[in-house]
Amino acid sequence: QVQLVESGGGLVQAGGSLRLSCAASGRNFGNYNVAWFRMAPGKEREFVGAQIRFGSITYYAESVEGRFTISRDNAKNMLYLQMDNVRPEDTAVYYCAATSRTSSSTSTQYDYWGQGTQVTVSS
Repeated sequence: QVQLVESGGGLVQAGGSLRLSCAASGRNFGNYNVAWFRMAPGKEREFVGAQIRFGSITYYAESVEGRFTISRDNAKNMLYLQMDNVRPEDTAVYYCAATSRTSSSTSTQYDYWGQGTQVTVSS
């Protein structure tokens, strides 16, 4: 089992940067496929990006490709989302997620979720 806790959200101006962190408890964090999702008010949960176990492959939603970067430090049981050149439409609650199943952009594939951290981008 894995427990996840996000941090690092806040208010940022458009064009700025923010780094979200996700602290994982439990062993062998590197064995899990991980992902970031987000949910804006009145919208469904949206895939942001995912990284396959041990960081071998990372892929992103088209809306964030080239602006957001996922990284992880398995020794510290940490997952990160570096958000650069943010836009007002990036405003949402951001969630980290993990699964021992196949990596996917579908939220139902993920078994473990954090509580979320709010990111607000002002124009």
